[in-house]
Amino acid sequence: MEAPHSPAAEATPAPRRTDCSDPAGRPAVRLTVETPERMRELGRGLAALLRPGDLVMLTGELGAGKTTLTRGLGEGLGVRGAVTSPTFVIARVHPSLVGGPALVHVDAYRLGGGLDEMEDLDLDVSLPDSVVVVEWGDGKVEELSDDRLHVVIHRTVGADTNADTNADANADTNADTGAEPGDDGADERRVVTLTGFGSRWSDADLAALAH
Repeated sequence: MEAPHSPAAEATPAPRRTDCSDPAGRPAVRLTVETPERMRELGRGLAALLRPGDLVMLTGELGAGKTTLTRGLGEGLGVRGAVTSPTFVIARVHPSLVGGPALVHVDAYRLGGGLDEMEDLDLDVSLPDSVVVVEWGDGKVEELSDDRLHVVIHRTVGADTNADTNADANADTNADTGAEPGDDGADERRVVTLTGFGSRWSDADLAALAH
């Protein structure tokens, strides 16, 4: 399911690839993403590489664009329902409308422990037949699978030193509207680093996401 593009979005450069070598030899690619719409396009492109059983971990400060990327991923997978931050419900399941895998979208921000604290989510049960995307999952969900894609999003220019505080203060409003802090057009440029772990990603063409 492809979202329409505005002329303004078309005029914005597509994600630019920077050569990226992971110290452990894992497949990795680094992209510069200029706008929230391009972040959604990156999500749609990533969806084409995903298959049932994939675990995607998203890391980035509040307002970095994690939910925006996931929204595009949901569009690419063709799932049902609007993809918004699941902060207050912890997890949302979006069934496929096109016979593909469901999208399980998890926000582990308020979970302090590891998998023991997440047992009620039954992620290990959902994973084989779904694409599981976990925001703030570092140190919490790695045990789910040796094969996972780690996506790290960094602000690059004009970062607001109060961004974390401001984003947290607006979290309730953004959760209701489906917007993510940082989707207001300010400080839009991001550097996104995608690193594949395990045999699943050993031959994945992550570089294709730059096109």
